[in-house]
Amino acid sequence: MQAGYQIRNQQEIHFLTFAVVEWVDVFTRREYAEVVVESLRFCQKEKGLLLYGWCLMSNHLHLIAAAQEGFALSDILRDFKKFTSSSIIKAIENNPQESRRNWMLWIFRSAGKKNGKNTQYQFWRQDNHPIELLSNKFKEEKLQYMHQNPVVAGLVAEPEHYLYSSALDYAGGEGMLPVSLL
Repeated sequence: MQAGYQIRNQQEIHFLTFAVVEWVDVFTRREYAEVVVESLRFCQKEKGLLLYGWCLMSNHLHLIAAAQEGFALSDILRDFKKFTSSSIIKAIENNPQESRRNWMLWIFRSAGKKNGKNTQYQFWRQDNHPIELLSNKFKEEKLQYMHQNPVVAGLVAEPEHYLYSSALDYAGGEGMLPVSLL
């Protein structure tokens, strides 16, 4: 495991970013974004994932998360990445409407060949750089940064208007995934 991807305290709240290799804009297609959302929901229900915030952009995912007692955040994230990688690759391969299929699969195959841990494709970059959020100030900074991503990208005027984010939860509404407010 890479040095940058060591989670020492598995139950502590962490800020995490998962980026698609070569920053490919995969999640501009709703069906691929839904794989991520459903996988996060499954990890919450079955694998002990505690989700405090999230934001899925076109080519990366931000999480503020921890693991329930008796679970390891590293294991949850490993399984999440493995499942979403294979599911999204299959969805791309089987999508007759995907105009970017050959290009995306070529990129993921090329990245996979460079990584001895992969048999064929690599979807997620390996440099997740988890940051343990020890202070309330740091938690608030990362939450605001994450929720402002769609605003800065020009996708929405207000963070809570972005569908693939926990910003609506923090604005008093109910978003796509249950979150525990910080």
